[in-house]
Amino acid sequence: MSEESRYGREQALSLLREWTQSDSLRKHALAVEACVAAYGAAEAERLGLTGADREELVNLYSTTALLHDFDYERHPSREEHPFVGVRELERLGWPEELRTAILGHAEYSRTPRVTHLDKVLFACDELAGFLTACALVKPTKAIADVEAPSVKKKMKDKAFAKGVNRQDVIQGAAELGVDLDAHIAFCIEAMKKRADVLGL
Repeated sequence: MSEESRYGREQALSLLREWTQSDSLRKHALAVEACVAAYGAAEAERLGLTGADREELVNLYSTTALLHDFDYERHPSREEHPFVGVRELERLGWPEELRTAILGHAEYSRTPRVTHLDKVLFACDELAGFLTACALVKPTKAIADVEAPSVKKKMKDKAFAKGVNRQDVIQGAAELGVDLDAHIAFCIEAMKKRADVLGL
């Protein structure tokens, strides 16, 4: 079995399903994946990657996003998440870049976000959750009806989607070096392309 097929999207999904029963947590992983994989594809283009090299990079971004919270349901405490999951991923032989990015998405892990992947995962995690919440309050419950300006407005409403850390969204875009409005619009577009899978 090649490295790619051993550590590909299907394996990541299988691990996610094994550890996570909650439909909303699984959907969150898929929403984050939509955004992170789109950034991975854009990065591959920027680097001029094609064929297997492009596929490998996008696969790394995709699987990192799918697995970033896979241990959260079983180990939700700050003492355990994402450390338990990362140890399991190390045991299974998943790439170090993936494990480092997963550690880095939790501010309290004190893991510096150095690579583009590290920064993208952090920038997309809370935002994907917020965009899902924005879609679900629409009469249509569709991501297609979510627009960046209304998302910015809702971010100021402290009572809306209280669980989402607004500061992480703002800081994530800043670390990535992208304008917040552009980042929101980019992630909306990425999620629109996967709306059927996300149930949005």
